[in-house]
Amino acid sequence: MAKMHFDLVSPERLLISAEVDQVDVPGSEGDFGVFAGHAPVMTTLRPGVLSIVTAGRSPEKFFVRGGFAEVTLQGLTVLAEEAMPMAELNAATLDQRIQNAEEDITDAKDAAARDRAQTTLNQLRELRSALG
Repeated sequence: MAKMHFDLVSPERLLISAEVDQVDVPGSEGDFGVFAGHAPVMTTLRPGVLSIVTAGRSPEKFFVRGGFAEVTLQGLTVLAEEAMPMAELNAATLDQRIQNAEEDITDAKDAAARDRAQTTLNQLRELRSALG
């Protein structure tokens, strides 16, 4: 199988820069798989699990919370608002983040702040359900 270059970038750091076989991306219009030779496309991401497949290895999974994906002739770049390895997530930490987001909704000073907090809460709940 042909390899393609893949970069996963969050505001904090470059998480992955590697040659891979396939990446399954949670696009805003639905999940899609990217292989070497994929047609160029740019799309927004919805919160979900991004899966990286490399022959001979277990898939690496990351939770991404929004962002953009760009497929070019050179490969795939994902610019995520937030990205974290699924292996590093645990239920207790997520439950605390959910509780904090619920408090942020209660403490919001205006509708815009409440909407941002609600969006964050919805995304955290989706991540929690992905964890099981």
